[in-house]
Amino acid sequence: MILRSHNEWGRLRAVIVGRADQARVPVDDLSLRAINYAGGQKHAIQHGPYPPQVIDEANEDLEILCRVFADAGVSVYRPDAPNTGVRHGAAGWHTDGYYAFCPRDGLLVIGDTVIESPMALRARYTDAFPYRGILQEAMLDGARWIAAPKPQLPDEGYDEFADHESKSLRNLEPVFDAANVLRADQDLLFLESNSGNALGAQWLQRVVGPGYRVHFLQGIYSYMHLDSTISLLRPGVALLNPARLKAGNLPPFFKTWKILWCPEPVDIGYHPPYEHASTWIGMNLLMLDEHTAIVEESQKPLIRMLESEGFGVLPVPMRHARTLSGAVHCVTLDLQRD
Repeated sequence: MILRSHNEWGRLRAVIVGRADQARVPVDDLSLRAINYAGGQKHAIQHGPYPPQVIDEANEDLEILCRVFADAGVSVYRPDAPNTGVRHGAAGWHTDGYYAFCPRDGLLVIGDTVIESPMALRARYTDAFPYRGILQEAMLDGARWIAAPKPQLPDEGYDEFADHESKSLRNLEPVFDAANVLRADQDLLFLESNSGNALGAQWLQRVVGPGYRVHFLQGIYSYMHLDSTISLLRPGVALLNPARLKAGNLPPFFKTWKILWCPEPVDIGYHPPYEHASTWIGMNLLMLDEHTAIVEESQKPLIRMLESEGFGVLPVPMRHARTLSGAVHCVTLDLQRD
């Protein structure tokens, strides 16, 4: 297994695709309220396993995505089914698990290195475990496999009463989800939000060294991850979310880039009461190469816009992207790109 991926657009050769088995909403704790339900109705949290219909249909859609990859000659790896009902914890807290639906959330591939990120949600403390077989195989074939220092995630690290527009993750220790990062060769975009803080960005810069530049993005989007706000399509071309980015807060990194503004996404709905992502999850796409995008099939305006810009599009169903908080970029992790 060759681990080598430097950006979001090189020709994809190997990928991890997640699975929905055993997905659940974890038990109520401070981190869950502060991060996943920031500014929301915390008394309405529905805990426990997702309904079987959601699990089954999400897995059906992932199988279709796997066939798309296979038809394109991409090697596909799958995680083990997680045992999310097992309790775990550290000093002062305990919780149960989450899921293995979104490998992008907790694993960051930079060149020939994979990093297990120090995730913000306590329920994801053991998030990397279902991928350990894949990571060990990559290591034995030459990859570097490291894990960030496990954060302690004490109560003091969260502001439970932050509103939806303010960060609820405090800068107490290095914490970030891998999905707070996008890669553009030697440039790494890092979003400060409820799931990534400044100490996390500083730790990442120290680890990757002077050959990389970590661009710390502030004041853009407080809620969670970066890949429903920015998609890097090819060198010098980016798809941006017009509800979160404007000329006034456009990162200097994009000064010389061609900007495509994402059209209003089509609302695919969610399985009540699990509204766990906004409609902007519709712009969460994956580049097969710098000419071809894999896009959720309902996003017709986005598909038409991409085609008008010369991109080919492979549409796939992701019926529960808003329910399970993950679309095509989230549910994959590229291991090898040209």
